[in-house]
Amino acid sequence: MTSDLKLLPSNFELLKADRELIGELRRSVEGVSFDELPLPELSIDDLDMEAAQKAFAGVRKLDEQALLTLKLLTLHQNKRVPTKGGILLFGRQRTQHFSDAWVQCGRFLGTEKIDIFDHIDIDVPLPQAVDEVMLFLKKHAYRGADLTEVRRKDVWSIPLGILREVLINALVHSDYSQRGAPIRVVFLDDRIEVESMGILLPGLTIEEMKQGTSRIRNPVIARVFKELHLIEQWGTGVRRIFAEARDLGLKEPKIEEIGLRLRFTVYLAKPHRIQEDTRKAMAEERAEATTQQVTQQVTQQVKRLLAVCVGELSRAELMKSIGLKDRVTFARNYLEPAHAKGYIEMTQPDSPTSPTQKYRLTEKGKQVLEGGK
Repeated sequence: MTSDLKLLPSNFELLKADRELIGELRRSVEGVSFDELPLPELSIDDLDMEAAQKAFAGVRKLDEQALLTLKLLTLHQNKRVPTKGGILLFGRQRTQHFSDAWVQCGRFLGTEKIDIFDHIDIDVPLPQAVDEVMLFLKKHAYRGADLTEVRRKDVWSIPLGILREVLINALVHSDYSQRGAPIRVVFLDDRIEVESMGILLPGLTIEEMKQGTSRIRNPVIARVFKELHLIEQWGTGVRRIFAEARDLGLKEPKIEEIGLRLRFTVYLAKPHRIQEDTRKAMAEERAEATTQQVTQQVTQQVKRLLAVCVGELSRAELMKSIGLKDRVTFARNYLEPAHAKGYIEMTQPDSPTSPTQKYRLTEKGKQVLEGGK
């Protein structure tokens, strides 16, 4: 009986994987990708043109024709509407339409994902997420100097070039048609893992990936990354990752399909153990940040909470919508700051601990959600 029960989760995942595979095959036969599909209920006003213009500054002028060429907009029933790729890249309320289109970064103690030391949720336009994640990784790495050349050259204790390629690969090839979890970047003492949604495309194997074979799941996202010079040449990223790892004398990176997710593991040259004084300093820094949080500008976490707060929802329903399981993290980074600033309110303010307590947006919260602040 026990062995039969153990088989149930994997069978369920296989059935779900089959559905995803069928969806991929159907779109492939129809000659259209998920990120090219229109969002008829939206308009060009739902694109954050300021963020898009900033990303393309010095690259190209973004007029309406350019948006159509890049397929950030498309024609649907004689009307110009954003594509799913357009909203994924530069949507004003991206996570309201695609709840997992963000990056969750965590630094754990030791080599197991048990005790988290530091974390951040990155909810910015996808091209901008690259630099944000790299900043988080640098925060927990060591920087030295190479003085053998005329000019000082920074030398980092983690392979930044490899990690950047792995991250870009995840952002470009993640299957955003699925829901379940965001892209995850996990920094452990001996390795860094990057996980994204989506099994390999039909006909593509891990070995072929390592040899440089490339199939593009999201051509709209991939083209924008290419134009922004985040991608150098099609099909060279994964091959370059393995070549650079060999050149640096690192253990060969690992690519795995785990359930409906793809995990890319990059091994570090030396263990990165967090020193006790660093732990204390970080703990004090987090405590101070928490104290000041209610007086700062709206955080990305609060914006995500407001985006999913539709109608009246309980704490558990809000956590599920955001994709969080840690009640402490949810309270500290999402619920308490939003409530303290008056963006949400309790349905039973006189009974704050009531088991039937729910939360709803205030007028102030609606203004923030609509871009009023």
